[in-house]
Amino acid sequence: MQVSVESTSALERRMTVGVPVERIENEVNKRLQQTASRAKIPGFRPGKVPMSVIRQRYEAAARQEALGDLIQATFYEAVVAEKLNPAGAPSVEPKVFEKGKDLEYVATFEVFPEFKVGGFESIEVERQQAEVGEADVDNMLDILRKQNTRYENVEREAQDGDQLTIDFVGKIDGEVFAGGSAKGTQLVLGSGRMIPGFEEALVGAKVGEERVITPTFPEDYQNLDLAGKTAEFTVTVNAVAAPQLPELNDEFFAQFGVQEGGLEGFRAEVKKNMERELRQAIKTKVKNQVMEGLVSTNPIEAPKALIDNEVNRLRVQAVQQFGGNIKPEQLPAEMFQEQAKRRVILGLIVAEVVKQFELKPDDARVRELIEEMASAYQEPEQVVAWYYKNDEQLNEVRSVVLEEQVVDTVLQQAKVTDKSVSYEEAVKPAEAPQAA
Repeated sequence: MQVSVESTSALERRMTVGVPVERIENEVNKRLQQTASRAKIPGFRPGKVPMSVIRQRYEAAARQEALGDLIQATFYEAVVAEKLNPAGAPSVEPKVFEKGKDLEYVATFEVFPEFKVGGFESIEVERQQAEVGEADVDNMLDILRKQNTRYENVEREAQDGDQLTIDFVGKIDGEVFAGGSAKGTQLVLGSGRMIPGFEEALVGAKVGEERVITPTFPEDYQNLDLAGKTAEFTVTVNAVAAPQLPELNDEFFAQFGVQEGGLEGFRAEVKKNMERELRQAIKTKVKNQVMEGLVSTNPIEAPKALIDNEVNRLRVQAVQQFGGNIKPEQLPAEMFQEQAKRRVILGLIVAEVVKQFELKPDDARVRELIEEMASAYQEPEQVVAWYYKNDEQLNEVRSVVLEEQVVDTVLQQAKVTDKSVSYEEAVKPAEAPQAA
């Protein structure tokens, strides 16, 4: 077998492979002999059909099959011999594909980039430090009460924060427009659900009252046909309900799985959950900075085949998340191109850190992480056992731990600055990293 390789770009390779005719004929003959042993042809006993008849009937198909299998087999033999690492399936173009001649084809494909990671010492990381104080717990209790607000009908004018049950019909230039009407809609005044001016115009309304209001759609409204236009809504108020915050009592605590300990026990449980959230938030922000630093200090080119695969994965995820009747391939690839490119580059860099530093998931850390996740459940022992009985979920945890070990490896050399912040600031979501 003859092989020659040409580099057509940083990652693309053009490999020409020649396969001797003898090897081709051996493969064809092997297939014909297999066919002869089982062929059923009228006038001949099974296994006694002359090879000349077998060739006449089956050689074309046997040759086509042999050539396809040989291209696949010799491609992988060639990349192993040439020490190439393909990053996707090749594009194969036959050059000589004739009976009685050597097979020659050209395979074009991309390879994984070869590089060593480094530059850890130039990566800057700000690590936030925070604690959960009693005031933070008080604030969280207020949030939990508001999230469980109940509304009771009242016979008074509507106030900000009240929940109204309304019917409305919207018109523009005297014509009803699509999506501008509804019946029995529940709307909390001040929630910002409706366009600016809509909710404000209903403050002071009473049950049974009909109001005509004229809010204006924002210039950047998602429906361009309505953007910047003033509408006329006829709104009928069917009910006004005032918010009622639940009491901090055993009934309320039971909704969150706290059956004992009263207010003190509930506060302790809330604080424990807040501390877990705090640790995770700080860890996530540190990880994001480390990953961003790895990308910026290790510029590499990503194989297009891997980016295309990642784009397709993101398309499927988007359809699963938002639903609808759309098919993944109908979503424009450009929507996901930059995100896919960054994920591929980061994946390649992280994999190289693992390889370069010979990292393996630490079993103790895997156990610790599983136990921490399980602590959020009422029967944590069963959750821990479940993870260790399910290889797929256990491997996911191992991957998370391995990624944490990559972060720790970088932090040993990075410039890390600790900064004391409030609980609220620490748990704010980390900003999304910029595309590579």
